[in-house]
Amino acid sequence: MSQLFLINVSCHDQPGMTADLTKILAQHHARILDIGQAVIHESLSLGVLVYLDQDCDQKALHKTISDHLSTPEVKLFVEPVDKSEYLRWIEDQDKPRHIVTLLGREIRASHIHKISQIVVQYGLNIGKINRLSGRVDLDADPNFTKACVEFTLKGETSSLNDLRAALLAAANELNVDIAFQEENIFRRYRRLVVFDMDSTLIEAEVIDELAKEAGVGDQVSTITEKAMRGEINFKESFKQRVALLKGLEESVLEKVAGRLTLTEGAVKLIATLRALGYKTAVLSGGFTYFARKLQKKLGIDYVYANELEIEQGAVTGRVTGNVIDGDRKALLLREIAQQENIKLEQVIAVGDGANDLPMLSIAGLGIAFRAKPVVRESARHAISNLGLDGILYLIGFSDRDWFDVG
Repeated sequence: MSQLFLINVSCHDQPGMTADLTKILAQHHARILDIGQAVIHESLSLGVLVYLDQDCDQKALHKTISDHLSTPEVKLFVEPVDKSEYLRWIEDQDKPRHIVTLLGREIRASHIHKISQIVVQYGLNIGKINRLSGRVDLDADPNFTKACVEFTLKGETSSLNDLRAALLAAANELNVDIAFQEENIFRRYRRLVVFDMDSTLIEAEVIDELAKEAGVGDQVSTITEKAMRGEINFKESFKQRVALLKGLEESVLEKVAGRLTLTEGAVKLIATLRALGYKTAVLSGGFTYFARKLQKKLGIDYVYANELEIEQGAVTGRVTGNVIDGDRKALLLREIAQQENIKLEQVIAVGDGANDLPMLSIAGLGIAFRAKPVVRESARHAISNLGLDGILYLIGFSDRDWFDVG
């Protein structure tokens, strides 16, 4: 006779159900091998895998459970589990685990279906599904709602690259974001987040805004677009664009700074990170003048950007010091991590341009944020449909973990 039993209870959520069941099991000296409980819209589902001692009166236990818990409102199932099945379950514990995070303004059945279909296609199994976002107000503006569901996957697949490609294709098809990460200790203990500034922490390219004031907006925008797409070397494009700013009055910098807008979710994200002790940094191919203002406003720890040269109250068309290009961003990321005694696996890097790819590639979690297609396809992770605070979902935080910023 089997000594292993799976007990499933389904009913309207009510206080005491778990206490009542485990009290009965305790009286029969049962060992709990696995337990899981979920409540969806006040509907309780409780599962317990138990092991009974040889001298346990199983019939008496089953009768006690049935007498105390089985009612018209409670669905109760008690079934034996073969020991060989249990041993296979133990072996599965050593198999790799991965996390798929689905993010969008709303979650539809078609989204869940597509991901589930891909998971099966590549030989993996969904072990758990967890909603990280709060419930959505049905009357809320759909342009500003947030929805996130996290899948825990078990098993091994022959090609993780093909699986990633399939999930990226699904994200593009469904207009959602789908992130795929290994479930390991580093995912739960990131410690440093580095950001690009222009079109990442703020909703503009500062050099384009300065160019508008200098009357060379179209020329600079054309070069910027080519650089962001990776069609032109960043250092060369930067040199060309800065040269076009020659003669711009210094007072214009303050004017432009006053109209810059923070990206959706930036304040909440950084407030939460700071409250939890994360270090933050801006590594920007933009200008120090604007990065320092952002640092003061958000409380960012480190800032590295380009120093715009100004003489006699006007921009000279040059920068001083080393240009912050893609390679330098990656180097600075390494230096900050080393200074803070943080492993690269614990670093998150966020950017939107081709010059961000070097730092995205070495960070434990590299995120292309609202990026150009070439960047999005090259990065391991992307967020295009939510604000910056969507990054908190990728770390595994739920809405109730976020800090209120007023």
